[in-house]
Amino acid sequence: MAADTDHEALERTPSQVGDYVTLLKPRVMSLVIFTALVGLFVAPGGLHPVLAGTAILAIAIGAGASGALNMWYDRDIDRIMSRTQNRPLPRGRITEEEVLVFGLTLSAMSVATLGLATNWLAAGLLAFTIFFYAVIYTVWLKRSTPQNIVIGGAAGAFPPMIGWAAVTGQVGIEAWVMFAIIFLWTPPHFWALALFKKSDYEAAGVPMLPNVAGERATQNHILIYSVVLVASGIAPLIVGMAGWLYGAVAVGLGAWFLWLAFDLWRTSEKDQMKKVARSLFRFSLYYLFVLFVALAADHALGLYLGAAQ
Repeated sequence: MAADTDHEALERTPSQVGDYVTLLKPRVMSLVIFTALVGLFVAPGGLHPVLAGTAILAIAIGAGASGALNMWYDRDIDRIMSRTQNRPLPRGRITEEEVLVFGLTLSAMSVATLGLATNWLAAGLLAFTIFFYAVIYTVWLKRSTPQNIVIGGAAGAFPPMIGWAAVTGQVGIEAWVMFAIIFLWTPPHFWALALFKKSDYEAAGVPMLPNVAGERATQNHILIYSVVLVASGIAPLIVGMAGWLYGAVAVGLGAWFLWLAFDLWRTSEKDQMKKVARSLFRFSLYYLFVLFVALAADHALGLYLGAAQ
């Protein structure tokens, strides 16, 4: 009887194109596309525009596939958490089988396309990224350890490395620097979110740091990771992949990030703490975006000045 009721619900709410787009996590995908594009742009050498566009499309599809597989596995807790209750699976607009096939098909297509368009190192990195996010993070880490975000952050840090590898056929120190920036950005970004969404994670049984170690420990961790993050943001200057333009932006953004992290660390009143955590979370989005814009702009300026000489 329950199965019949579920089937009737699906008939009343047929899937739409928008539901499949939602499965791809377009907001997350946009960040993946952008950082991969910057990695591709700043890499020495270059790709034909058609191949470059194909590479970015393949990386985007791979990121979307990861999102779909994540939603397929997390369908049970997505029904509980307020920020995920309206996703297609909890709403009964798409079946579990459709989502799984959709995610696996896109995964295979994206890896094959990137390998054929560029090289198999880039394709291998994309395949590992999909596996890391869908299996290592979603299946293993997310529900088993409060360090889920720390280790799982590697999945979101690979795109600029993939873009770099698509152009060069190798992974240089510059690619690792871009990886490190995103990897170290992920914990303070998501722990800030977890501070003002603590009840959601608690209800879903996801062991985020505030729920396991407490808010004070989370504030300490955010401050420590913020310091290391800001230091890593200066690394492009040290390895010679950026100049004064990037350096000025990195220092300014880093100073404001540290101030917000410090303000959160010194705040003890719960409502105020949630307010500051929300501010840090929102700024962290701008921080990463503007930092990579500055990296691309600095590279473009270098190309222009080099051509003018």
